[in-house]
Amino acid sequence: MPIHPQIAEILDHIPPADGTRPDPATMRAAEEQRVTPAADRLPLAVVEDATAATATGEVAIRIYTPVEADSYGLLVYVHGGAFFLGSLDTHDHVARSLAKETGHKVISVGYRLAPEASFPAGLDDCYGVVRWAAGEGKSLKWDGKNLAIAGDSSGGNFVAAVAAKAHDDGFNRITHQIMFYPSLDLDFDVERYASLQENSRGYGLETIGLRPWNSFYVESGADPADPLVSPIKRADLAGLPPALIITAEFDPLRDEGELYGQRLAEAGVETKVTRYSGANHGFVQNFSWIPEFYRAFEVTGEFLNARPGQ
Repeated sequence: MPIHPQIAEILDHIPPADGTRPDPATMRAAEEQRVTPAADRLPLAVVEDATAATATGEVAIRIYTPVEADSYGLLVYVHGGAFFLGSLDTHDHVARSLAKETGHKVISVGYRLAPEASFPAGLDDCYGVVRWAAGEGKSLKWDGKNLAIAGDSSGGNFVAAVAAKAHDDGFNRITHQIMFYPSLDLDFDVERYASLQENSRGYGLETIGLRPWNSFYVESGADPADPLVSPIKRADLAGLPPALIITAEFDPLRDEGELYGQRLAEAGVETKVTRYSGANHGFVQNFSWIPEFYRAFEVTGEFLNARPGQ
């Protein structure tokens, strides 16, 4: 099917990428201007800003409690933004929808960004918050079952890397990993996946923009050959938590997400991969107001609640 007509209408007003390097300050300011006013956001029982004390320092977090209850599953959410964009505010609506549709207490991570912070600062922040959440189970009213991690785009990259890091550290409390159109391979070889060519132009994220957009992270010390930077390069995926991977039909990154799902399944990991027809990269953040794309949050809830962890 073609790109969704309401997405196409907006894409018509976006100029094509030219391969130049973006200016982080300008782009961050533009993002913040588009943040929905607090009074107009999806209401939840409690939304509170806090700080997580982790092994590598204090990390800003925002905790979303969907309804009053005696206990909750926990979902740590990592926003996208090519490792240099995004904040607790720019992805606040994503975290709220995840809390509402999963029934989990969501902890959104305000991790450090490139280029100001060098690799692996952002990854350490995300991993640290997951460990912090497990340690704060009583104060968070954790039911001791689900401790899930979810992220979109580069946030999906961190989710995969955190799951692998936890496995290698012997930390086995993560029960589920959810990746929305993840960026899993940062070596930028345009021949590596067909979707990098099929969807190279005209759908928002463009293949020619991948290298400059990710340059801040790579130049901060993130080696694309490192499986913690390009999780698809990890040789052994056995033992990782059950995975839900959601991809978009018109996304240059579509095929690396789907290949990662295939490799997880081949390694014996319970994996579900769903491609959203008519969608482009970023649709969970940018177009979840379209009912069929909001469905991604409901599917996440079904995935988490079908078989809670122990």
